[in-house]
Amino acid sequence: MTVPVSVQTVEPRKLAAVRREVSPHEVGSVWGPAVSKVWDFIRSQPGLWANGHNVFVYHVLNKPGDRILCEFGVEVTRAFETAGEVYATETPNGEAAVAVHRGPYERMNEAYDAVGAWMAANGRESAGHSWEIYGDPTPDPADTETTIVFLLK
Repeated sequence: MTVPVSVQTVEPRKLAAVRREVSPHEVGSVWGPAVSKVWDFIRSQPGLWANGHNVFVYHVLNKPGDRILCEFGVEVTRAFETAGEVYATETPNGEAAVAVHRGPYERMNEAYDAVGAWMAANGRESAGHSWEIYGDPTPDPADTETTIVFLLK
């Protein structure tokens, strides 16, 4: 199934996040403990969260070994003071290629492939920042939505 890609102007989303520098194959084992720290912090801060989603931001570092800087975060309502590893940040803003993946997480590569094919076909390049916005959990993984966003040059 082909995943549609659209161009959108995206606005910053306020996040509480924990930062990790990892290789791409390490993301799967690192995100859980990192985002747990964020949720523990949010639960201790009344009014900081109001139905925000998990958002994982990836910044290409162009370092040996293809390491990426990951911000594992949760959307929040306002800025706040850094507490331990949890700090306030935002997603980038600007023109972006956006695809919505519907289905289990292990098939998200289909949306990534669609964005890559769209960029190649349209002569566009990534600005080096991408993120995943995780929709609300559903009982059936086939109904789960994850939005994939690539900031464009």
